[in-house]
Order: sequence, then C-alpha cells, then structure tokens
Amino acid sequence: MPLKKLLLKPGVNRENTRYTNEGGWYDCDKIRFRQGTPEKIGGWEQLSSSTYNGTCRSLWPWTSLSYANYLGVGTNTKYYIMLSGAFYDITPIQTTTAAGAITFAATNGSSTLTVTQTAHGVTAGTFVTYSGAVSLGGNITATVLNAEYQVVATPSVNTYTIVATATANASDVGNGGAAVVGAYQVYAGNAIEVPINGWGAGAWGSGTWGAGGTSFPRLRTWSVQNFGENLIFGPGGGAIYYWKASTSLTTRGTLLSAEAGATDVPLMQNQIIVSDASRFVLAFGVNDYYSSTQDPMLIRWSDQESAVNWTPAATNQAGSLRLSNGSEIVTAIQARQEVLVWTNTALYSLQYLGPPIVWGSQILSDNVSIISNRAVAYSNGVTYWMGADKFYAYDGRTQTLSCDLLRYVFNDFNNDQARQVFATTVEKFNEIWWFYPSLNSNTTDRYVVFNYLEKLWYYGTMPRTAWIDASVLSHYPISASDNKLIYQEIGNDDNFTGTPAPITAFITSSEFDIEDGNSLGFVWRVIPDITFSGSSAASPAATLYLLPLQNSGSGYNDNTSTNSNQSVAGNSSGAITRIATYPVEQFTGQINTRVRGRQMSIKIESTGLGVQWQLGAPRIDIRPDGRKS
Repeated sequence: MPLKKLLLKPGVNRENTRYTNEGGWYDCDKIRFRQGTPEKIGGWEQLSSSTYNGTCRSLWPWTSLSYANYLGVGTNTKYYIMLSGAFYDITPIQTTTAAGAITFAATNGSSTLTVTQTAHGVTAGTFVTYSGAVSLGGNITATVLNAEYQVVATPSVNTYTIVATATANASDVGNGGAAVVGAYQVYAGNAIEVPINGWGAGAWGSGTWGAGGTSFPRLRTWSVQNFGENLIFGPGGGAIYYWKASTSLTTRGTLLSAEAGATDVPLMQNQIIVSDASRFVLAFGVNDYYSSTQDPMLIRWSDQESAVNWTPAATNQAGSLRLSNGSEIVTAIQARQEVLVWTNTALYSLQYLGPPIVWGSQILSDNVSIISNRAVAYSNGVTYWMGADKFYAYDGRTQTLSCDLLRYVFNDFNNDQARQVFATTVEKFNEIWWFYPSLNSNTTDRYVVFNYLEKLWYYGTMPRTAWIDASVLSHYPISASDNKLIYQEIGNDDNFTGTPAPITAFITSSEFDIEDGNSLGFVWRVIPDITFSGSSAASPAATLYLLPLQNSGSGYNDNTSTNSNQSVAGNSSGAITRIATYPVEQFTGQINTRVRGRQMSIKIESTGLGVQWQLGAPRIDIRPDGRKS
C-alpha cells in the first residue's frame, strides 16, 4: 500500500470516543493550533523576583500622566501597585481602634501573642499596625510591638493571635499599656472557597429540618478601574477606595467617600465600572440611598465626569436602577457602546440614554448562567463566558458555543471552587482561555482554550490565579501564581524559579485503522513532518509515538503486559531531531518501526530544554497484516 498521510482535523475533541473521533486529536497538554496544525505553546519566566502576600486574583495595568507604567495587584490580603518590578502596599485602612482598646498577652518561650480586643471582627490573614505600645517587660519591647503584623488565627470574638518578631521570656508580663492603637487594613478575604455547614448556612429551606445547608463566604476579589490616572478600587462586598497617582507609592488608598465634595457614595459594592460613555462610575450590588443594607440587584452611578457626587438631583445625572431577573448581579463588563450585566439568571444591557433616565436596562437573554464574576472575556466585539454547564458568546445575540470538550471540562470540575474560574484573552493567537479547578483540586490547575478565529478547542494543565493579556505594561501576557508575577509566551521553557526547566508538551490523536479495522495493520516506517523553528536548543528534539490497540476498546500496550486483551504488538517511538539550523529544516528522515494493531494512535511529545515545534502531516507505511503467532 502507498504511504498514508496523517493530516488530522484541527482541534481536540473529547465529546465522543477515541475511535468515533477518527481523523482528529483526542488528548493534549500545553499545545495550541496555528493554521490547523498543533504546536507547543510559549514558555514563561519571572517578571520580578519580588513577591506579594496572599493569593492574587486581580491584575490591572495603566499608565499615569507622567508615563509611569503601573500594575495593580489585588490579593486576598492586600492591594499593591507594582512599578519597575517592586510591589508597593497601598492597602487601605478599614478601621482604627481607640487608644487602650487592645492588650497583649505573652507566654514564656513562645513568640505567639494573644491580642484581646472586644468584638474585634477581624479575619485571619488581616494586617494590623500597632502604635503607642510599651514593652511587656522582657524581649517583647515597644519596638517589637509597634510594627505591622498579620493576624494568624481568631480563637474567639474577643481575641486573635499574631507571631511577634521576638520570643517572650518570663519577664513579659505586661499588656502593652493603655495607649495601644491598632490600624487594621482591609480585612482579609478567603483565598479559596471555605464551606460553612449547619444551621443558618445555605439558602433558606435548603438541607433537612434543623440541619441547615452549606454556604460559601465570599472569595476575595477586587474590582478596579481608572478614573483618569487615578485608581478606583474595592474588595467585593466592601467599600470603594481611591488612590491618586499624584501621591507617593507609599500612600495608602483612602475611602472615596472621604474625598472633597463626596456625597452619598455607596457604602459597599460587588463591582465597579467606569463607563466609556460620558465617564460615569457605576457600582453594582450596592446599598440604596439612606440605607446600610446591601441590595445585590441594585445599580447606582455617580454624576457624569464625577467620581464623588452620587446624590441624584435635577442639576446632575446621578441615579440608580434595580434589575428584576435574578437574585444577584454576578458581574459586568464594558462592551462596545453598552455595559453588559449578568445576574445569576439573565444577561442585561445597560445603555446611556441621557437625562432624565440617564441609564436604561434591557434584558438580552434569560435562563443563562455564569459560573463566576471573572469568567468573562471580551475580544473583537464579542463577549465570551463560561456558564454553569456550557460556554456562551454574545455578539449582538446570545448563543451557546459548540464545545468539543464540554464533558471533559464539566465532568472533572470542582463546583465548590467554581468562583475561582477566570477568563482571559491571548489576542496574539486569537484565543480565549478559562482557568478552572479540576475535581480534586481546591485551586485553578487547568485551562481550556477556545480559538475564536479557527473555532477550535484545546486544553492543558497550568496553575494560575490571575492573567492579563499584553498591555501598556508588557508585550507579553502577565499571570500570577505562588506569590509571583510571570511573563507568559516568552521563550520556550519554564523559568518560574529563575532556573530554566523543560516544559512537557504533547498531543495524541484519536484512533485510526485500515479497512475499518477488518484487518490488523502493520506499520514499518514513519516519515515525520515537523518544524523546530523558534527553538533555542542547538539540536531540538521531539519524540513521535505509535500506540497500537487490539481493538477500539482495549488499552494501549505498555510493552510489559501479558494480557491477551491488550494490543497485539508493543508501541514504538523514535526521536525526531533537527540536525541543521534554520532556515533549512533538516531532521530525522524516517523512523523504522514494528507496530501491529487493529487501531492505532500517534503522539508527538517534547520534554527538552529550548524546544519549540509545530507538527505538519507525518506519513506512515502501513499494510494489512495477520495476527502474529
């Protein structure tokens, strides 16, 4: 028989069996498709050796009028501004105690201090700075106490613990004096969803009588926007804060309501947007006027061109409206000539209408879902988002995206951590990425990609908690993981630690056969078709595997099994190495094999440093063959 070209359908499909998807791709990690053929994704490296505290879930780049390139970094414990690789803590102060409201207690031989403050309301992870304290009498001096500390635990409503920078001795019997003041930064939120069980937890009526249900305290995310060069920001469920670019990077954000001329600024919000149309500040899930109760379906906006005037009057355009479909506003984004707003059951459009209505709402779709407040990405006039069990797109009409990986994603998905899901664009490659937690993971450890230009899906593993596309700050996307920021799509290797490590990237086809599997096939030669353009290794290499099966329901042979239901012959593999440099792609001419099976798959994998590859259309010499005796 003549050589058989393996020109497979682009994209990865796991909605059917490996055999049903014959002529396509079935499994992959850290690859993408370009012009219909698979290639390894780019590498990553540290943006800076500096680290931040907490889990980052918000990145916001902008440029000041003085051309400083800033990056806002919001974690579950702090809010930073990064400039030139250094992090500056601008976390606002939430509360400051009266003098004498705090006392300290030490235990001989321990650096853990118990802090007593009646009804403190503080959460573990919160940072506090003490002042006015005096020595406890021994090693715990005034210098040790009058510093910033992070709350370790909250054993009671009136006490919490910190770890001092010194170990107490038997002389540390004081309480810090009557002038101690504690300045608490915005209380820390959850890094992951932590379920609360029992009476009062869960929705009303959930669970059995007297047992209650399960609820999840809010995952800490930050809502961030620019008002000119200044920053408007706040934690979900918290107050709105303001930071002026004209101030020092050591200056903390302050309450927007404390700015000159501020009136009726919302006390709390779940999200903030500064509109493109006429520059209004819109806040979602806020308290109503003259109320301190948060209404999750209420939208309020400031006067035009004002961040501080929120009082409706005949002489301004401040106002509010309440949406009706759903029980809470989940998220909102600025789209082209409209603001899109998702409740937990519907999609709305907000449009600027001018006085007296100012902003009007129109329902675009009902019975739609959205899995988290960060699960939306906008690119080239189209909005994409992940729902509770499917993917959507809106381009003037709402539609369900046809997804070849639907069951793969949602059947191995940790719904308890669904609020961690986030979406991002990688415009260079026409991609929308969603990061999500797999079934047995409490953090986002996987991603699924939709290539909207070629209408393809693929996926992989990568632990990331936040991501922004190329911006004014960098030509490369920037992501967050393990207390560091990372440049993505740079180089070919994993340089997260500062020492390059190889990235394992592979793609495996679905099964193929000859004569619809009526005969066994025997492959004795493979002629590869691959380019290593972009590699930094002197002799980049990849491994090509042929994986045979006895039939479409059997497993791949591992070369050691004696089970007669396994493949007839063991798999074969061969290295493909480039032996000439670009522009002449001269590599391994052919791979001699002895593979026999009723069905087969092909796999390409790279595990070396400095390797970049793109697979073309390899050919195989395959002929009908009987079972080997």
